[in-house]
Order: sequence, then C-alpha cells, then structure tokens
Amino acid sequence: MELDKIRGLSDDELKAEEVKAAEQLFRVRFAKSLGKQEGSASIRSLKLDIARIKTIARERQLAAQKAGK
Repeated sequence: MELDKIRGLSDDELKAEEVKAAEQLFRVRFAKSLGKQEGSASIRSLKLDIARIKTIARERQLAAQKAGK
C-alpha cells in the first residue's frame, strides 16, 4: 500500500487495515509452514505495510498530544 493512500485513511480505517494486513501475514506464514510456496514473496511487503500503518498512527498520536499541550 502506498504511503499517500495510508495517510488519507481515517484512524478507524487505519486500524482495520492493520488488522487485515496482520491477518493476511499470518495466513501466508501458515501456508509457508505447510510447505506451500505461493505468496511467500508477499511476506516482506505485508510487514512493510504494517510498519507504515503503525508509523502513521504513531505520528497522529504524537501530533494530537502536542496539540493538546
């Protein structure tokens, strides 16, 4: 997922996307452990997407705290 697209999401949508990506990552890892090679290349991109989503969420949290002071 692109960074601009992630920044355009609301807080609730960010949480939903994070859950969806984590679930998908679990499924790919589980399939890989069973010996299936399909989708194993997407592990890295899913991990990066989750990290991007968490980063944007944290930026928003810090901005809200700073604005509240």
